Amino acid sequence: MERTPEQRWSERISWHRKKCQQILTISKSIRYVGLINEYGRTLTGMIRPGTRTLLSDEPARNEFFLTSILFSMRKKTSNALGRMDYAIFRHEKVTVIAFQRDEGTYYLSLSKNAAPEAVTKVITRIKKVI
Repeated sequence: MERTPEQRWSERISWHRKKCQQILTISKSIRYVGLINEYGRTLTGMIRPGTRTLLSDEPARNEFFLTSILFSMRKKTSNALGRMDYAIFRHEKVTVIAFQRDEGTYYLSLSKNAAPEAVTKVITRIKKVI
């Protein structure tokens, strides 16, 4: 029996959710991991249990939208510079890492206490998962 488009979509989202779960186990410093589409809409995501969120719903949507716009605009220069693999945004309270992939952007926030060496290790391990 052939699967419907809705079933295929549900299976893809489930597959990405499992990837997010795998990523969350890489390091205790990972607070949040999610996959956003080119419009900044969250396709799937999860917060580490016991972690207090820093952004309410609307600011989080705005953050994801801005990240998706950044990556979309970078695509226009990819012929000259090469495809962007990931970007790191270091804030006072968290470090954000965004990985550009064909299926969307994996967006992660890490604890502010994550040392640069730990961030590098996390990036290396995440790239093996995604």
